[in-house]
Amino acid sequence: MFQTNDLARRTFLGKGFAGLGLFALHSLARPARAANGGAVQPLHHPAKAKRVIFLYQAGGPSHLEVWDPKPKLREMHGKPMPESFTKGQQIAQLQGKPLVCYGPQLDFQRFGKSGTQICGLFPRMGSVADEFCVIRSMWTEQINHDPAHTLMNTGSIITGRPSMGSWILYGLGAETQDLPGYVVLMSSGKGGQMQPVAARQWSAGVLPSKYQGVKLNSAGDPVLYINTPDGMSAEIQRDSIDAINAVNRRQHAALGDPEILTRIAQYEMAFKMQSSVPDLVDMSKEPAKVLEEYGARPGDGSFASNCLLARRLAERGVRFIQLYHRDWDHHGGVKSNVTLKSAEVDRPTAALIRDLKERGMLDDTLVVWGGEFGRTPMSQGGDGRDHHIKGFSYMLAGGGIQGGIVHGSTDDLGYAAQENPVSVHDFHATMLHLLGIDHKRLTVKFQGLDLRLTGISGDVVKGILA
Repeated sequence: MFQTNDLARRTFLGKGFAGLGLFALHSLARPARAANGGAVQPLHHPAKAKRVIFLYQAGGPSHLEVWDPKPKLREMHGKPMPESFTKGQQIAQLQGKPLVCYGPQLDFQRFGKSGTQICGLFPRMGSVADEFCVIRSMWTEQINHDPAHTLMNTGSIITGRPSMGSWILYGLGAETQDLPGYVVLMSSGKGGQMQPVAARQWSAGVLPSKYQGVKLNSAGDPVLYINTPDGMSAEIQRDSIDAINAVNRRQHAALGDPEILTRIAQYEMAFKMQSSVPDLVDMSKEPAKVLEEYGARPGDGSFASNCLLARRLAERGVRFIQLYHRDWDHHGGVKSNVTLKSAEVDRPTAALIRDLKERGMLDDTLVVWGGEFGRTPMSQGGDGRDHHIKGFSYMLAGGGIQGGIVHGSTDDLGYAAQENPVSVHDFHATMLHLLGIDHKRLTVKFQGLDLRLTGISGDVVKGILA
């Protein structure tokens, strides 16, 4: 009788299916479709959005050069920062150093019928200003990159908690059977320090691993071993997977480990991705006008190409799509570096919003633009800004968001959220609300506790809802 212990299984796989590339595939193809949809059935209330595209600007964009005009700070340029703002406050690398006001380095303009003020280097985003809301009163708790990423992505600084994309996929299930329900794309450009972004930022944490994000490569093969090996056929691979999954099912019957069912689903997803992913990344059928609108050159790994790919993923039913664009960590040269970043993100961000609207998808797609924190109103190194958690800005569009408005504000110097402050938990609660989920009711039992994305706090920001 065949043994189901790990040694026998590894021997079986090694001798029976060596060289097929399938064992590598299973680690790259994450969530298969939830067996019976998501955990939230029915939805807690009618949903405005079906999916999320999160344009994550990693490193901490300066709200003072992009979203939040501060004429008073400009007036005080070069003067000491009033101690009343900073005394006893958490500061990153400027702790114990002279704090000097550093005025906005770029000019702002009014855009759209709403007259929303944003930096003049973002005219294309300004052209869709009536489609989005700017939250100028965000705040967070973590002042260094990695824990701030972790808080923004998982709602906790404790490593091992599920990411927001995993929570959403767990709650709603997937709409696609041949692509993962949660996809991550990475890009980088010019200027700034390129901080690493750890894979745990899209982990499923304590949820079954089929809910974690799948990172697609932005250049080269989107997934390793996606092509059929020489001398192999789809029929042979299908037989191989059937045999492997038969072993897995016997092991599950013996052990009852739910992760074995996830492994089965991953093998199935990997097989389907061999046909679905090449079609996904084939931009040859995209009109030249669309490529021009995005500024995309397929295969170059740019933020522009990833934005176009995000629209294609959304069309195919992917639930949560997260684009990390790095290099926003501007401790020096904030003016020159934001100028470089604007050239990279302005056109594709606007093109994505406009493209979704023209295809009738913006109404049920929530688009988010923002990073892990903002930058200080005080200078660092003469022409840069340090990390800042007390006040920064986010942009949201579509999916039930009221366009053409500004929500909340920071003080006159852009230091702290003042009017209608919005925490990370408030942001998460609002995102789940737009998807038809009550954040207090989306929980999973872990070590005797009911874990949730928003921890023990979080309120829906009703002022930005359409």
